[in-house]
Amino acid sequence: MTADLKSPAGIMNAPADSLVSGPSFETRMEKISDHEMLLNMGPQHPSTHGVLRVVLKVNGEVVLGAVPDVGYLHRGVEKLAENRNYQQFIILTDRDDYLCAMMNNWGYCLAVERLMKVEVPQRAEYIRVIVGELNRIASHLVFIGTFGIDMGAFTPFLYAFGREREIVLDLYEKLCGARITYNYVRIGGVSHDLAEGWIDQAKKFVAHMKGCLKEYDDLLSYNPIFMDRTKGVGVLTREKALSYGVAGPNLRASGVASDLRKLDPYGIYSKFEFDIPTGERGDCFDRYMVRRNEIEQSCRILEQALENVPSGDILGKVAKFNLRPPAGESYSQVEGARGWLGYYIVSDGGVAPYRLHVRAPSFINLAVLQEILKGWKVADVVAILGSIDIVLGEVDR
Repeated sequence: MTADLKSPAGIMNAPADSLVSGPSFETRMEKISDHEMLLNMGPQHPSTHGVLRVVLKVNGEVVLGAVPDVGYLHRGVEKLAENRNYQQFIILTDRDDYLCAMMNNWGYCLAVERLMKVEVPQRAEYIRVIVGELNRIASHLVFIGTFGIDMGAFTPFLYAFGREREIVLDLYEKLCGARITYNYVRIGGVSHDLAEGWIDQAKKFVAHMKGCLKEYDDLLSYNPIFMDRTKGVGVLTREKALSYGVAGPNLRASGVASDLRKLDPYGIYSKFEFDIPTGERGDCFDRYMVRRNEIEQSCRILEQALENVPSGDILGKVAKFNLRPPAGESYSQVEGARGWLGYYIVSDGGVAPYRLHVRAPSFINLAVLQEILKGWKVADVVAILGSIDIVLGEVDR
């Protein structure tokens, strides 16, 4: 199956049968010979944000096949949507990709707004872009720090996770009182206006973040050991990425300049100038560098947005209680930190969605793992798995 990058329906149709949970893993692999064995990695592993089991078929140190076993964090979020009203469900979106919760809030609210044809005030649109790009930076900082640990480099984690990301979380705490599950974006706008002095603090962070990138390069990006462990390892070709419906940084690392903020602009992204970082080989190093470079581009967007935030309302004309969108269906997608994050909603005119489906980019990114692990050593599995940057809360939902 090849995903149509211009079609929302096409990008949603990832090969769901790629991930198989339950018995009969042996049936997914060829017959085990005397020199081969099945090796369990997990169900917990330090290079995952959550709980994952990967069954490896190995011959000595060489991986011949792999099957991810998911579902350990399944919470039935899509079914819960049918038993919560439209406003109540916002808080549950935080728990999917909890490292980029603002994007989850935004993607869901955008789907409801399109269903109701709600006009979002310009000030709220700017704030959404600002908090969204700050969250993208914070998410990529977690990736850089934890990926460094996977490769044996602990120091970058102390800077990325414990220094720069903390500044973003402080900004969020001052904005909405939360540091990880924000419940901030609302249907029609946002919940709180920017506090006095908040914009100046955000500008200082952007300037600080831009200066830190060279420090990360010296510590990790161009470290000879790091490059040896990642360059040419776990190559994901352009054709394979497209056939699996991979999007986001993992697709761009394979040389496809696809970014929803330019391809299908939502909100006010058409107002900003920024580039789309891409890779050439689609290996672990390219997947790392794309995310590192995206931090730079997010800083560019933030500089423009923070300089031009208009005055005005932060919430459109939307009922606070008993919200009843007209019967129909809508689909929205945003460029999340891990790819195209989509929400499909079917309304029957009631106070809760009749049906809701989440196109979770981490789930699709994980599906391709079984392809790019083949032929590599067991020691390389950690690098390859860490480079696709999954969040298991989003995979399992």
